[in-house]
Amino acid sequence: MTTAASRRDGAGHTGPRRTGGGRDPTPEASSLQTIRHTVLTPSWSSLIASLPTLPAMPDTQDSAQHAKPFVYESLRSKALHFSISEIQSRMQIQDPHALDLEYTRTMMGFLLFKPAPLSIAMIGLGGGSLAKFCYRHLPQARIQVVEINPHVIALRDEFHVPPDDERFTVVRGEGAQFVRLRSTRPDVLMVDGFDRNGMPARLCSQRFYDDCADMLQPDGIMVVNLHFGHVSYDKHLERIRRSFNDVVLVVDDGELSNSIVFARKGHGFDSAKPGALRRPKDLDPAAADQLLGAFARIASALKDQGSPESAARHR
Repeated sequence: MTTAASRRDGAGHTGPRRTGGGRDPTPEASSLQTIRHTVLTPSWSSLIASLPTLPAMPDTQDSAQHAKPFVYESLRSKALHFSISEIQSRMQIQDPHALDLEYTRTMMGFLLFKPAPLSIAMIGLGGGSLAKFCYRHLPQARIQVVEINPHVIALRDEFHVPPDDERFTVVRGEGAQFVRLRSTRPDVLMVDGFDRNGMPARLCSQRFYDDCADMLQPDGIMVVNLHFGHVSYDKHLERIRRSFNDVVLVVDDGELSNSIVFARKGHGFDSAKPGALRRPKDLDPAAADQLLGAFARIASALKDQGSPESAARHR
């Protein structure tokens, strides 16, 4: 996903994702270089150094190996970029905890199947949209976010990502190793992993998806963001199906660029009747309002997933 129009939000390896329309207005290239090299301040170095690390994570992730993002702010939004043509994450200035990009709302559709998770793991921080939403609206859940890029972690305050506390933690680490170590057994695993070159091979291998399935609780659910136009899309989807015994639901994000893949352990999606899908009763109405469109798309996907047309499109 390194096309001219791309976007990204929240992944263990923050990288590009395609937008639904044209490019957002951005500063001139000369200004971008200035922003790129001034977003980090010395005070952040000590913060990054003090962040907890994953068990047995090799200390070879030098900061120079990772692209530095820059922040572009307009009257209504603040966006995280790695290049002039790519939006990694976007936040509304007036409502920093809202989900501004459609695919993030679709990913939160796991609430239809797991309405009260006690533990959520995320591979990727990005601008923190999914992390902030879960932290604010799922108060019973403990949330651990793994982000490989220290420069992204250093911008967490820019995007109102909450500080670490007893139920929320951002750690620097590599996503594939995180699931392999299985230091936690989450109810929900959210995977949205890209780097500046696209989807890293280590985050879409058969071993990775097998490890994701093994990591989850017996009735857990994984949510993965895939770029629909990726040359290996079919191969990646088939690997997920194999790891989760074909208990998979594929939902387009509504902007014709991303497919959100839900994969379950312990329960098939055929047990969830489209007509019975309702807003989780304990979900804040303000949060539910943001997700209504996504819930409708998921219900539609459940309804037609058995049709020949749907099977052909997502096979």
